[in-house]
Amino acid sequence: MAAKRLTAFFAVNAALLAAFIVAAGPALAQQPPGLPPPLPPARIIVAGSGSVTVPPDYAEIASGVTSQAKTAKDASDANAKVMAALNVALKTDGIAADDIQTLRFSVSPVYGPPQQNGPPKLVGFSVSNELGIKVRQIGKVGEILDSLIQAGATDSGSVQFLHSNMSQVLDRARQAALADARRKAELYAQSAGLKLGGVAWITELPAGSAPVPMARMYAASAAVPISAGTDTLSVQITAGFEVAH
Repeated sequence: MAAKRLTAFFAVNAALLAAFIVAAGPALAQQPPGLPPPLPPARIIVAGSGSVTVPPDYAEIASGVTSQAKTAKDASDANAKVMAALNVALKTDGIAADDIQTLRFSVSPVYGPPQQNGPPKLVGFSVSNELGIKVRQIGKVGEILDSLIQAGATDSGSVQFLHSNMSQVLDRARQAALADARRKAELYAQSAGLKLGGVAWITELPAGSAPVPMARMYAASAAVPISAGTDTLSVQITAGFEVAH
């Protein structure tokens, strides 16, 4: 008796499953597997771009010291002495301790030319220490670079001009991008004798696909003046607009 009930249960469920597959078949055929879902309904789809040109408001300097000696201790001691002088120079220039960070520290052997029929000979050690320095007064970048070099910096350095309020600046570019998209959509609607409706959806292009602000790098030396200039920050979007009835 139990076996007959179990057989009837599977038969009913198999029939329901078959009916579901038949009913869903046309819908599944409309969307091939592996493809992204269709965009929300919209009649006019346009791209929009917006950009804002602004000056950077702070800088980051990478600078440090590389020291060599016959022993690792001597190389480390010599490096520490110069690094202490760099920190004093930065403090004198008004750089806060929180704005100074060690970016890289390494100790590595130094080998001479390989001996005949033998391995290279160890001749000493090299110690490198690099600092990341945040300069909140951009006008002092050249002065600070000069101080670092005079204090004994051997690896000086690169300068990046950056923006502390990047999101707020990009929001202005986003507003400009949407205004650009709306302008294009209105032009197409008017030309086609249609009435433009509201925005149905907006997609912002990923940062890797759209023009993005790149920090400018400079070969720095005391003899070269440093200029921050301006950056153009850009945003690109795709927007879909409804057509009013």
